[in-house]
Amino acid sequence: MSTNRLMMGLALGSSLLFGPHAQAQQTETTKMEFKVLADEFADIQVLRYQIPGFDLLTLQQKELLYYLSEAAAAGRDIIWDQNYKYNLLVRKTLEGIVANYEGERSGANWDAFMEYAKRVWFSNGIHHHYSMRKLQPGFDARYFATLVNGSPKGNFPRIAGKIKNNKQLLAFLNPILFDPNVAAKRVNQDAGVDLITTSANNFYEGVTQAEVEAFYAKQKVKDDPTPIWYGLNSKVVKENGKLVEKTWKAGGMYGAAIDKIVYWLEKAVSVAENDKQKTALELLVKYYKSGDLRDWDAYNIAWVADTESMIDVVNGFIEVYGDPLGMKASYESVVSVRDMVATRRIKAIGDEAQWFEDNSPILPEHKKKEVKGISAKVITVVQESGDAAPATPIGINLPNADWIRKDHGSKSVSLGNIVYAYNEVASKGSAIEEFAWDQTQIDRSRQYGALAGDLHTDLHEVIGHASGQLNPGIGTPKETLKQYASTLEEARADLVALYFILDPKMVELGVMPSLEVGKAEYDGYIRNGLMLQLRRLEEGDNLEESHMRNRQLNAGWAYEKGLANKVIEKKVRDGKTYFVINDYEALRELFGQLLREIQRIKSEGDFAAGAALVENYGVKVDQALLKEVKARYAKIGSKPYSGFIQPKLVPVYEGEKLVDVKVEYPDNFTEQMLEFGKKNAHLPVVN
Repeated sequence: MSTNRLMMGLALGSSLLFGPHAQAQQTETTKMEFKVLADEFADIQVLRYQIPGFDLLTLQQKELLYYLSEAAAAGRDIIWDQNYKYNLLVRKTLEGIVANYEGERSGANWDAFMEYAKRVWFSNGIHHHYSMRKLQPGFDARYFATLVNGSPKGNFPRIAGKIKNNKQLLAFLNPILFDPNVAAKRVNQDAGVDLITTSANNFYEGVTQAEVEAFYAKQKVKDDPTPIWYGLNSKVVKENGKLVEKTWKAGGMYGAAIDKIVYWLEKAVSVAENDKQKTALELLVKYYKSGDLRDWDAYNIAWVADTESMIDVVNGFIEVYGDPLGMKASYESVVSVRDMVATRRIKAIGDEAQWFEDNSPILPEHKKKEVKGISAKVITVVQESGDAAPATPIGINLPNADWIRKDHGSKSVSLGNIVYAYNEVASKGSAIEEFAWDQTQIDRSRQYGALAGDLHTDLHEVIGHASGQLNPGIGTPKETLKQYASTLEEARADLVALYFILDPKMVELGVMPSLEVGKAEYDGYIRNGLMLQLRRLEEGDNLEESHMRNRQLNAGWAYEKGLANKVIEKKVRDGKTYFVINDYEALRELFGQLLREIQRIKSEGDFAAGAALVENYGVKVDQALLKEVKARYAKIGSKPYSGFIQPKLVPVYEGEKLVDVKVEYPDNFTEQMLEFGKKNAHLPVVN
């Protein structure tokens, strides 16, 4: 609900707000020395990012970042287990082979195995990180047995009563790895099926969707103005015929990993920058120990109130994309330092939040009379973990609870150095030349596309997610809109960005030089929503992921509603398809109409209307167009997905005294995955 997971990087504004980002002012020598692209395999490219200015921080700040980074990494096992019950078993088996196989490490089978291992590492499990479908190995079960048996020092995992030797391990893993019908999809959002029993995630076991919904309906307090996020931090199982929650907390489920998180957070408390930050961290520790969701809300309120600290952290069970019901949250952490220069642009937008709300095209009764406490900044990422790595968001807006946003405000951030790294790679591609209709579009994109993308992210996170309000007595979106809540929320935030990026107010604020920036964003959004994002699918697939559904919904609805007046025109030249915007102002009006309707759906909890929008516009894919897009991209040679190797913070001691923290930039994805697997292995293989 809160993260912008667009996988394309875009440059950021500087002290001139729409000029080159501060990082772009590095010397040419520095740029040449640091290689962003580290690895490529399957549909993925693995990148590296830097932490500019780290050496200029105080020792206390470095120490705080080190502790927070260790806390982030300590929870890595959790996301693997959340994604699928047997992911840790698979991962540790793969790690044992990669580190210890004594046979031939070359040839088609070995290459296919290494590609599969890397894909599993990248996705934090055996399901594709975006499509949610199970990854299919390019080797067979016989070769897999050769690898296991050829790794006598593999120290492969065992399960009491189930797996005592390699033969039993192979018998257990073979259907998990090689049968496409076993655990076929991590998150299933198809209409008309039981979303729980058909999803392979580890948030539920032995229960049905109807049972889960009835279980939480009984817990809900009617007309509670400050409702907790029921089910956020627990697994639901059936014991003795009754549904129970296994809470993720110290002493509970995932307790061994959470104890490590708490250990490092308590060390972070000791070097907090100020009292507000200290209070927030103490409340986060309290929540991890208690598992009480009221403690989670208290932490979020304190976290939102800390707007002064240079260093910040997102840590917890946060995003709900991994649960088709939008209730259970995946573990993630992002550790960061504020980018003071680039923050000036995003702050200029955040300071005008009330103006944007007042001038939104949504119905008056759905507008907030007073927009509270939106803090906006650009951050330099220091470490990411859990659901935020290796694939990462480029923007974050938290907390997710609507009542906290309304009563206490929210934080919106753009991940500056992550975006910069994306840009370094994207600037070398040629997709714009392939898919733009004419030279005007190409020139506009080259001149303004990066800034347009930044501003879209800023508006999406700072204004979009914080705008609008629910009608009194309406349940939370996850309760009323169910599996469509995330898609509709992302569509709504995108539409806010699209509507205002073509508003003269943006020029008036000094964040962009002209409305040509808005036109560049419209060009790119329509291209991506109707065509470019299809490169991520396999032939025959429809859209599964919420952000992809949202973009096609917005672009497809506008295309259809503007057909009569050719607002957006589909053209074919030399057998290639293009989508060309003929009337930008008319398209803006259409975006405003759709924003009004989606806000109404959210405010009123109109499940039927929300389902119709998503199913009719956001799911089905033109298969002929998909095939064409993939063929055109194949000629370009561009990878559709990107993620990152994490920098390594290394403490320097004199005796027992910490005297410095240094940054190292690993460049080998496989080595880092093996190191993480060994250092942060805190959970048993089955939980």
